[in-house]
Amino acid sequence: MASTGMQIFGFVLALLGIMGAMVATLLPNWKVSADVGSNIITAISQMQGLWMDCTWYSTGMFSCTLKYSVLSLPAYLQTARTTMVLCCVMAAMGLCLASLGLKCTRWGGGRRSKRHAAIASGGCFVAAGFLCLVPASWFTNEVITNFLDSSVPESNKFEPGGAVYVAFVSAGFLFVGGSIFCMSCSGKRHGPQDMILLPPPDKLLLQQQQQQQQLLQQELQHQYCSLSPLDNKTGYSLQDYV
Repeated sequence: MASTGMQIFGFVLALLGIMGAMVATLLPNWKVSADVGSNIITAISQMQGLWMDCTWYSTGMFSCTLKYSVLSLPAYLQTARTTMVLCCVMAAMGLCLASLGLKCTRWGGGRRSKRHAAIASGGCFVAAGFLCLVPASWFTNEVITNFLDSSVPESNKFEPGGAVYVAFVSAGFLFVGGSIFCMSCSGKRHGPQDMILLPPPDKLLLQQQQQQQQLLQQELQHQYCSLSPLDNKTGYSLQDYV
């Protein structure tokens, strides 16, 4: 099995992954206006995210508009919203299971239970990484396709923003963290898997000695009770005669 240090390293990577996924979901700069053509002269920076569109003017003013209508959004944007939310939920479940599957923790049951928790948490992290990678890739493909389209005006051309890169990095962290937790249960089984805590060797030896003494006393008591009353009486009479 993987060492405790590797499990802690995977847990930290998964924690960074879920934090990055949450930040990427809320950031408004999934795509930013490209500095081509007349955009350089107007000095207006436009940003579009999953939940709002923001505009930064050269005068220093900054305004954002929320996207209230869901049906009016394009398909890739609706998919990005859904998958990023599911990614955060799946990664949060993975963190809860990973805290039970860590070797350095006392909760979570025996070895077998911890192995199962580690497998489940690794699966949640890998699934969350996949859910984070899909919207980032699809969004990037749409932005690049729109940018290379010659029929689109230069004022409406955008390029991938910082939130997309954060999503890619977060997906990588989740993939690596999930792989570490999945590999932490691929080793061979040694000994009983349901044993939670073993007593110290001295205490175990003392318990064995006590059990042997109890068994010896029970055998002696059984032999004494098996003697017939006639044998006891005969022995008493001979003793009186002597």
